[in-house]
Amino acid sequence: MIFMLTPWGSSSLALLTGFVAATLLSNPFEEWMKNNTRHLLSWSIVGLGAGLNILTVFEFGAKGLVQTFFTITLAITIGLMLGKIFKNSRSMSALISVGTAICGGSAIAAVAPAINAKNDDVAVSLGVVFFLNALALFLFPAIGHYYNLDQFQFGTWSALAIHDTSSVVGASLTYGEEALKVGATLKLTRSLWIIPITFIFAKFYKGDEQAHSDVKVKVPWFIFGFLANSILFTYVTPIQFIGGYFVFLAKKMMIMTLFFIGCSLSLKKIKEVGLRPLFQGVILWLIVASSSLVLVLQTT
Repeated sequence: MIFMLTPWGSSSLALLTGFVAATLLSNPFEEWMKNNTRHLLSWSIVGLGAGLNILTVFEFGAKGLVQTFFTITLAITIGLMLGKIFKNSRSMSALISVGTAICGGSAIAAVAPAINAKNDDVAVSLGVVFFLNALALFLFPAIGHYYNLDQFQFGTWSALAIHDTSSVVGASLTYGEEALKVGATLKLTRSLWIIPITFIFAKFYKGDEQAHSDVKVKVPWFIFGFLANSILFTYVTPIQFIGGYFVFLAKKMMIMTLFFIGCSLSLKKIKEVGLRPLFQGVILWLIVASSSLVLVLQTT
């Protein structure tokens, strides 16, 4: 684990090392890692805000607005259709769809109570998203180099097509500094869509049980922490010289987060997900990833 904090540690190596360790050895700290991964991820994203000018954040967000709306609408529509084809429960189908469309686990956690999703459906949906996030960390940089994507294109594509913020940052971190800035910024602005999407599902979508009419939306606080840090280091000149240290620490925290994620993944857990939800998630992800790649190539 300490090796991940050295200059030789990388996002892909951290995930792979954690996965191998969890597969070959037992993990006595699994519960502790599970409870602390989200906190570590949140604070690392807040730290990355110190390296981004807030005007650049708004610029990237505006540029990706059309692509974001298109891919979210496409993913949810096709995801619900695939759920019917594979005869998954309505709640599970909805959770896999919004997890793919917006920001993985955060979107699933927000929508689940809005549609009274069963615990089993939530667990399976998170498992599908988690598995595909792991694949994305390895596949996306290779595909990006194959198509000669520049830093902006890769960051945009990652934000549109990879589920969780952690995997977007991990893949972009591997690809380059500019890709990291673009990917992290667009993904965080994309995460704000959790709010309207959750209210829409609560109002119009009925899962296996009656949906709540007075749902409370859980908005990831790290989005606002990221923006606040970006504003602070943009306009408070005397502290700008320490911004690089914050970003360096944030990157190391992200690599450690990916190691924890890898330790929570094993072949046994992949098998527990089940085939029908996995088929829905994989096919939906392939459609979103390929269509968003075409969109990025044509519009950037």
